Amino acid sequence: MLGALSAGRVLFAADTEAPETRTAQRARARPTDPHPAAAGPPPSADHAGTANAPEYRAHPMAGETALSGPGASPPHPDVAYTLSTDSRDIFLTFDDGPHPHHTPDILRILHRHDAQATFFVIGQHAVAFPGLLRDIADEGHTVANHTWSHPQLPMLPPGAVRSELGRTSSLIEDVLGAAPNLARAPYGAWDDPSLSICNELGMSPVGWAIDSEDWTGPGAEIIADTVMHEIRPGAIVLSHDGGGERSQTVDALEWYLPRLLEEGYRPIRIEP
Repeated sequence: MLGALSAGRVLFAADTEAPETRTAQRARARPTDPHPAAAGPPPSADHAGTANAPEYRAHPMAGETALSGPGASPPHPDVAYTLSTDSRDIFLTFDDGPHPHHTPDILRILHRHDAQATFFVIGQHAVAFPGLLRDIADEGHTVANHTWSHPQLPMLPPGAVRSELGRTSSLIEDVLGAAPNLARAPYGAWDDPSLSICNELGMSPVGWAIDSEDWTGPGAEIIADTVMHEIRPGAIVLSHDGGGERSQTVDALEWYLPRLLEEGYRPIRIEP
């Protein structure tokens, strides 16, 4: 069983070990044309018909500065990077959404394989697509806080940090009826003041142990290979359903998720 979260503090075992270095030669080729997505949960009425909707993009987007990627911010002892487990539980997470196209695609894949995940949403995006927050929650996934506009929290004064986190928590509470218990800082960049505010707002900070590097746009097969190569029990996996064009992330998930299941891994949501 997972450890509990109490008073906004992570009581899971934090793994500060850096992710493995990518090998120059990938062990296996990954297909670039995964199986077509099967039918899954339909989009909610208030975000249906968004085929021509514009890209809703956080500024700055993950991958746009040197703060992105493994080791973007030094590990902090109060942040969870892996979660304690006696089984082959893993924790798939998706940042920077919700997105009118990519988030429903990811939800359909997860639904088809009866897998759970955690979605760290941007307030600016969530306010445009509240129905997607309900879709995420209705499918049994966790909706968590990824700030309002994706800033570097350590660069902000305390009042601005409180606004970034608090405004997003209030929106999630208005839509879902409960405030989020988890938060992820953009770029994984926490400092003591921002962590204190996160805790005061009743949230526990979550990092990641495996960066799928989907934000670099390396191709679906490379994203899938990265996840498969580095996966281990208890690992928190970072991917993105928003913040840009994420079809590679969707295609990669289509390929690697059933293979993780075949290997005995169980993708579950992060819970307080």
